[in-house]
Amino acid sequence: MRLKGVLRRVALLAITAVSLYLVGPAVLRTLASWPEVRDLDPFLLQLIVIAQMAAFACLWAILRITLETNRWLPVITSQLAANAAAKVLPAGGAAGGALQYAMLVRTGVPKGSVASGLAAASALTTGIVLALPALAVPALLGGSPIDHSLARAAWAGVAALVLLVAAGAVLLFADRPLRFLGRLIQDVRNRVLRRRASLAGLPDRLIAERNAVRTLLQSRWLEALLATAGRWGFDYASLLLALVAVGARPAPTAVLLAFCVAQILALVPFTPGGLGFVEAGLTGTLVLAGVSANDALVASLAYRLASYWLPIPVGGGAWLVYRRRYGAS
Repeated sequence: MRLKGVLRRVALLAITAVSLYLVGPAVLRTLASWPEVRDLDPFLLQLIVIAQMAAFACLWAILRITLETNRWLPVITSQLAANAAAKVLPAGGAAGGALQYAMLVRTGVPKGSVASGLAAASALTTGIVLALPALAVPALLGGSPIDHSLARAAWAGVAALVLLVAAGAVLLFADRPLRFLGRLIQDVRNRVLRRRASLAGLPDRLIAERNAVRTLLQSRWLEALLATAGRWGFDYASLLLALVAVGARPAPTAVLLAFCVAQILALVPFTPGGLGFVEAGLTGTLVLAGVSANDALVASLAYRLASYWLPIPVGGGAWLVYRRRYGAS
């Protein structure tokens, strides 16, 4: 079992190394724009950072709702530390999620609430990202000049939104599909991990957790929806501010599609936080949106400095605050 774990980690590191090698040129091209970022209007750069801070604050509000806690410190420190871990570790999303879970449990949040709360928050934020391209559809129908590649992305977003809403409605209000899914996961897990104790009762646990999340969102659904919209709205605003800082004025609908592409690429598990993939994808889609190649590089770097690089040291500081208040996780 230990050998399998070692081999899995080696394979993961190898995939990450190859991915970084492939996307390295995109990262270097973006970082080469640093001298031009320093020449941007300091006031606009501050607004970009403030917009990112507001986006994080909205995410903390979502977590307080889904975790059913009124405490801010555990939510803020665990999210910031987990976010930093996800940006510097291979398979960062899984590592960050595990760290956030452990930190929240140590502060006294029940394990069941942590598991269902983090899952609900992830579903809300990811669902909105898939839905955002649909907002550009009125512009497409109105004949606005948007590159065909971005137009296809918008229609794909509409299809994803329909599927997401349908799947979410089924899982939220129908027991039979969720029980089937639970049995399937349970059977596969027991067959793959035969040497471990058999897993039992997963379908019932999924139903119980689903009911808890459904009850929670029914009572505070508007607050959760507004916080989720704010989380991505402020993030999108920071990208618009970065474009304003370089003097670019593309259509907001086209920038929205480029923004959605960047967020989806950030979910790519091959590099931490989608490093390299986001830089290449965001720069390319901004060019399709009508931004010059140089301005797209500078705007992408300004945006990523606030959304990717700056939260890393902030997350380290949050970890130290957490250790001082709650002890080692």
